[in-house]
Amino acid sequence: MDEVAAAIADPVRREILQMLRDEPLSAGQIADRFVISRPAVSRHLRVLREAGLVRDTADGRRRVYTLVTAPLDELAGWLGRLMRPSGWQHRLDALETEVYRARRERQTAAGRHPSQKETA
Repeated sequence: MDEVAAAIADPVRREILQMLRDEPLSAGQIADRFVISRPAVSRHLRVLREAGLVRDTADGRRRVYTLVTAPLDELAGWLGRLMRPSGWQHRLDALETEVYRARRERQTAAGRHPSQKETA
C-alpha cells in the first residue's frame, strides 16, 4: 500500500493514470502530452509499473501501457476505514435520534403538533 500511495503522490503520475483510464497508450503517446522530457516520463512510468499500477506490453518497438486498478483496492479500503465515523460518532447519532424522538412524543402528549416550537 505504501508503494501505491507514494506512486500516486506525484501529479504527473496521477495524470498518467487518468489518461490510461480511458485507453491503453504507448509511452510516446503519453510523453507527447507532457512538457517534461521523455526520459522523465519514462521514470514516472517505471514508478507506476513497479507499484503495479500499470502493465506494459511490447507492440513492435513500442511499449503500450495499460492501467491496473487492483493495487488501489487496498488503499481505497484503508481510506474508507479512515473516513468512516468512529464508534463514538455512531453512539452520539443514536442519542440525538432518541432526544428528537422523546421531544416529539412529549409534544404530541401535550397536545401540540410536533412542528410547533415550545415556548419557555
